[in-house]
Amino acid sequence: MMDKPVALVTGGAKGIGAACCRALAAEGFHVGIHYNKSAGNAQQLLDEIKEGFLIQADLSDVTQVDAMVGKIKDTVGRVDVLVNNAGHSINADIISMKVEQFDEQRALTRGVWYLTKRILRQFMFRSSTGRIINISSVVGHTGNAGQIPYTMEKAALDAFTKSLARELKGRNILVNSVAPGFIDTEMTKELPEEIKNKAMEEILLGRVGKPEEIAEVVAFLANKGSYINGSVIHVNGGLYGG
Repeated sequence: MMDKPVALVTGGAKGIGAACCRALAAEGFHVGIHYNKSAGNAQQLLDEIKEGFLIQADLSDVTQVDAMVGKIKDTVGRVDVLVNNAGHSINADIISMKVEQFDEQRALTRGVWYLTKRILRQFMFRSSTGRIINISSVVGHTGNAGQIPYTMEKAALDAFTKSLARELKGRNILVNSVAPGFIDTEMTKELPEEIKNKAMEEILLGRVGKPEEIAEVVAFLANKGSYINGSVIHVNGGLYGG
């Protein structure tokens, strides 16, 4: 059993997830860096933060999620903070998108639900304490052309946050979402230029956000914010007011 509190960050090898891992490590957490295919990035990050461990799984596969949870239980014994950050976007308009692409995108929503279910059952319920932080997106509220399944996934995460907080009423388990705006990550770099330009015109601060600016809010919710529950916190430079 770890002396330090344990945080698990899904999709922790790159982008916002990696920034969250760094911020949580700086706050004294032993950080589980989950990855699916980015083993090299994950190892490099672990070498950097020192206090942590690597865990691999395809979250769309419940068998792999089960194996991941079992391994975490055997190695560190518990999870105190779960950051559901893993995500990807398949971009296509509704006419062009294939059913298989839609299903691939939506499978991750099931993965988030199932991983959270397992973490709650096996770790957090033992002391009825813990924190769950879901990384959603501004597009779950505004919509975005060419990203319908992705926007549905992110809107679902915020609904999941609010519903789960109500289900856990009476327990000291806080559930919140952080909804980033236009952040400088590999995912946003892949967006068409017209979408990038339109977003920049609407950001009140006039600049793209940094992954670290999302991570500092996640670290606050993980360590402080003891009266924040069932909330969606928008971090978007004024792109959307919530």
